[in-house]
Amino acid sequence: MIKPHVIVLGNEKGGSGKSTTAMHIIVSLLQAGLSVAAIDLDGRQKSLARYIENRQSFAVKHGLNLLVPSIDVLQDIDEATDKAAFAAVFDKVSVAQVVVIDCPGRDSVLSREAHGHADTLITPMNDSFVDLDLLATIDPETFKVIKPSFYAELIWKCRQERARRDKGNVDWVVLRTRLSHLEAKNMRRVGAALTELAKRIGFRVLPGLSERVVYREMFLKGLTLIDLRDVAKTGESMTMSHVAARQELRDLVTALKIPCMATEHSAMAQTS
Repeated sequence: MIKPHVIVLGNEKGGSGKSTTAMHIIVSLLQAGLSVAAIDLDGRQKSLARYIENRQSFAVKHGLNLLVPSIDVLQDIDEATDKAAFAAVFDKVSVAQVVVIDCPGRDSVLSREAHGHADTLITPMNDSFVDLDLLATIDPETFKVIKPSFYAELIWKCRQERARRDKGNVDWVVLRTRLSHLEAKNMRRVGAALTELAKRIGFRVLPGLSERVVYREMFLKGLTLIDLRDVAKTGESMTMSHVAARQELRDLVTALKIPCMATEHSAMAQTS
């Protein structure tokens, strides 16, 4: 059986936009013709699961044929139970071409299990030294990287374990979310520190989803930027902000370089 491509959204700080980013990537992949399964590992908040539930309800209410992934939710219990539960769910959803896993904003057994299975690891972070502290200790005078921090060390261990298990490689992508549209000294300093750190511990830096009201508004209806033209009859309208944000999303999905997505596009081109 062909293994699915596993995308993990991980960041041990809350409020970084993991669930919003996950949902937009999921719908983008579904729109591209891929089968996608989702796993929400935060059984308390269930942000991704609630997003998908809102989507299902909105589709039924308005008679829309929105693309919806399967969703499984897991909650921390104890180490042995969590490992067994993750293994069982992962085995079940591995029939999909892509599995997207949304991790909680804290360290947990479930989160570590997910990180150990990642093919693409996405770490959204707000453009600030508060969030950068998750990845590295920064000198307050020079703003230079002193050493990688606890989360970076966790990723290093997960990469080692993955290499030993199946010789797999983890493409770690750090997304700078909520970027200000105005150039700022702090923004430049964070960027310089990320560039230095990326060379030391091996991740790619990409622009994520900007701080836009449109993303927050869509959660209650379970919508994404991919859906706007399909739901015009419900009163949703396209603005220039929507158009800019949708292009931002398309650029992000392309930059992630998901292998099965490129294969799907190639197959579609050959049959068209």
